[in-house]
Order: sequence, then structure tokens, then C-alpha cells
Amino acid sequence: MKKLLLISAAVGLAFLGLAGCAKKDAAPDPVRAVRTATVSGSQSVASHEYAAEIRARTESRLGFRVGGKIQSRAVNVGDAVKSGQVLAQLDPQDLRLGQEAARAAVAAAQSNFDQLSADYKRFKELRDQGFIGAADLDRREAAVKTARAQLDQAKAQAAVQGNQATYASLAADAPGVVTAVEAEPGQVVGAGTPVVRLAHDGPRDAVFSVPEDRIGALRQLLNQSGAVTLVPWGAGEPVKATIREVAAAADPATRTFLVKADVGKAPVRLGQTANIRIESKPVDGVIRLPLTAVAEAKGQTVVWLFDRSAMTVRTQPVTVAGADGNTVVIAQGIKPGDEVVIAGAHALTPGQKVKPFVEPVADAGKVIPTSASAPTAASLASR
Repeated sequence: MKKLLLISAAVGLAFLGLAGCAKKDAAPDPVRAVRTATVSGSQSVASHEYAAEIRARTESRLGFRVGGKIQSRAVNVGDAVKSGQVLAQLDPQDLRLGQEAARAAVAAAQSNFDQLSADYKRFKELRDQGFIGAADLDRREAAVKTARAQLDQAKAQAAVQGNQATYASLAADAPGVVTAVEAEPGQVVGAGTPVVRLAHDGPRDAVFSVPEDRIGALRQLLNQSGAVTLVPWGAGEPVKATIREVAAAADPATRTFLVKADVGKAPVRLGQTANIRIESKPVDGVIRLPLTAVAEAKGQTVVWLFDRSAMTVRTQPVTVAGADGNTVVIAQGIKPGDEVVIAGAHALTPGQKVKPFVEPVADAGKVIPTSASAPTAASLASR
């Protein structure tokens, strides 16, 4: 009898051991708390800013009209010059020799013409007396005409050489400021090689570059008075400017388009840096969300929509129109009134059970559910 009791006890212990080793059911996942916001449309004004440089409306790269060795340069970068002021000087020796040679050629042509003219008069008298034939007189007349043409040619060549002698001096063709020096004394330059860059006094432009996707909007503002705002760096008040020129082709290196805006009589300095601000017309119904509300899923941009009746979330593909600081502008995919998860979206799965996040109230020791007064996306984006 004792043996039977011992066997029963051992069997019971074995069953208890097996029950203790049995796999326990996994605990359900905790309900995740998420912060949500109700989507609302707001009025938006798009603003674009570009870095610009103040330049002269007319900027000339001045060079000698003849080649030679630079003897001296009288100006440096930043110097203000007057119209007709000498900027640089070539060695004039060769030009003077050319001028003297041209003068000698004129003297020789003049002497030849005078001699043939006198001969023609004598032969004309002989022809009138019948001592020579008409053919001889015609040959003398032709020789006089040839000598006359050679004299005119020599005089023209002498005038050219005289002008070239004066080209040894490079003079400013307008008042302005020297912005660059591209050749130094002792350097041999060819005709037309830039030596000095001169920014003419007068109108000033703000020059800046814009990307290809903005060029259409800039062309619509062309010649519209005060369409853009110039904001000088440092001291200076914003002033209105007018876009007067938009490049027809993109820069081959940067693939941007050069734009020039007339700043009128604004008190700006040559070479000063400024910003060009371009604001579009206000647009109603623009949906903005914090950057934390947007995620990437299966190659699409999505947001998580909160279903308050089922207390679950699901993904909704959206189209982003652009970014503005810490917010994104949604073009399509959601509508005002939708409730979007704006915090905690990185760890969600479709159909997951969630609950609105609640914030503790320290003074009363109570908690107030966020869902009681859900903030709008616009108000959160402005924080």
C-alpha cells in the first residue's frame, strides 16, 4: 500500500513539473501612445532669397588698340578715374618710327605727283602746237592720275600711323572705378588684350543666379517695377528693385541662370553683397506638417492617419510640395480634418492599436488627454 502511494506521489510531481515547463503565452504588445494633430488649411506666402552682388550696369575691359610692351600703369584696383584719364602707357618707339616712315612716304608721293603734273602741262602745250600726238598726252595724263592716287594712299596711311601713335596711351572712355588689373608693366600684349577693367559711374544692378526650376517665375516678373526686394548685408534698409534682364541660357558649369535687377538710386556700394527676396502671392488652404510627421514606406512618402473610432493607425501616401524650415508643405494626399500622427510615427505598423499621448499636469496631479483638444498641424508647425 505504501509503495502504491509513493508511485502516485511521483506521478503527481512529474505532472506538476511538466505543467511548470509548459510554454507560457506571449504577453500582448503595449498600446503605444502617439502625439497627433488635426490637419487644417492655412494661408501661405512663399518666399525665396538669393545672394546677390552689386555691380555696375556697364563694365568695360579696356585694352590697347595696338600691340606692344607696357611701359607703365598709372592706376590700381579701387581707383576712381575721370573720362580721358591715362590708365596705362605702351613703349611708343616703334609707333613713332612707323609714323615717321608714313610721313616720308607722303613726301615722296607728293614730289612724284608734282613732277608728273608739271610734265603733263608741258606736253599739253606741245600737243596744242602739234608737235606730239594725242596718245602721248593720254599717257602723261594717266601717269598724273596714278601719282595722285598714290599720294592719297600715302596720306591715308600716314593718318593711320598717326592714330596708332596716339594709341600708345590707354585712356578711360568714361568716369568710373577700376575693378580689376589684368596686365602689368613689362608685359608684351597684343591688340585688344584686356589691361584694366572699369566699372562706369551710373546705374547699379544686383546680379544673382537662380536654379532652372525658378526661371519661369523670374521671367514673369521681368520689368515689373518693385517686384523684388533688395536687402543689403549689414547696415542698410531694404529697397525695391526691378528685374530687367534674365539670361536666355544656363551657365555651363553651374547650370544656373544669371539675373540682373535694377536697384535704381539705392544707396549701395559697388561690390556690396545683398539678398534678393522674392515673395509670391498668398495662397489659401495650404497644408503644413512638422517634418516628424512624414516618413518613407515602400518608396513612397507617407503620413500616419489616426482612426479615433478604432484607435488604430494606417499609412497614407502624400505628395510633398516643398519644405519651409522645420515644416513640409503637403500638395495632396490628406485634407483638413484628418488627424495625423506627428510624434512616435517611426515605430508604428499598419493597423496597430494606439492611444493619444497625454501630458501630466504637475500642479493638480492629473493628466489631460491630448485628444481633448487636439492641436492643429499649423499651430504645431509654428512652435
